[in-house]
Amino acid sequence: MTPALKRRLHEYVLLTRFNRPIGTLLLLWPALWALWIGAGGIPDPILLIVFVLGTLLTRSAGCIINDFADRDFDPHVERTRERPLAARRVSPYEAIGLFVVLMLLAFFLVLQLDTKTVVLSWVAAALLATYPLFKRFFPAPQLYLGLAFGWAVPMAFMATQGKIPLIGWLIFAATVIWACIYDTFYAMVDRDDDRRIGIRSTALLFGRYDLFIIAALQALMIIMLAVVGVLAGLGWIYFFGVVCAAGLFAWQLWATRSRDRAACFRAFLDNHYVGMVLFASIALATAQR
Repeated sequence: MTPALKRRLHEYVLLTRFNRPIGTLLLLWPALWALWIGAGGIPDPILLIVFVLGTLLTRSAGCIINDFADRDFDPHVERTRERPLAARRVSPYEAIGLFVVLMLLAFFLVLQLDTKTVVLSWVAAALLATYPLFKRFFPAPQLYLGLAFGWAVPMAFMATQGKIPLIGWLIFAATVIWACIYDTFYAMVDRDDDRRIGIRSTALLFGRYDLFIIAALQALMIIMLAVVGVLAGLGWIYFFGVVCAAGLFAWQLWATRSRDRAACFRAFLDNHYVGMVLFASIALATAQR
């Protein structure tokens, strides 16, 4: 492999965020919650492979289309100015080409599932492709991001049960709220830059009430997860996991009380542990049956 090709592949890795798995994990955990609850335990291996690989591909495709839409804004934001498209190390045509390849691979994967789940995947693709536009005019784009990140939940229930029960929509709603929580922490890092260049975010919308509203959203999510546990009959192991998730939420609020940018970014990253704890509790609870 020539040095030039190595450099080009490195830029593609940066563009797709393959080097930063946190976004993939935040997208994957709710899908795994839904798969395990929908299947009543360990799901079919094919389903698991399709959802895991599909999550990886669609998250990376989403990063590309987001950077493509923001390529003229990112150079003016401290955190994003060195992204490949912003720094003009990758051309827009290359980015779109890579986006198409990743989406075709993801579509091939979803074709292994039933027709109803394939139809739902088109909704996921539409949400993914249109999210970057909402930052231009919608005051709470994190809510729309939650819809895109959470759509794997109804897909997982459709794939495992052939329908989307009430519990599936509850998990979906909890996932949307969760995205608003962690992506508001993320937006708090860029609040000053976003205000200057005209990008909308919940960090700007919530203003000085940001942590208060985040706390309210965290409480609402915990209540929804408790209702899920009751409806699914998951038992004490699951509820212990929910309590642990609540403790992690409380720590995030305490750590970000000064609204320090580094602390807000750390809180965003630490939501990975919330998803992991909840998945572990679901996996253990369903294994006890």
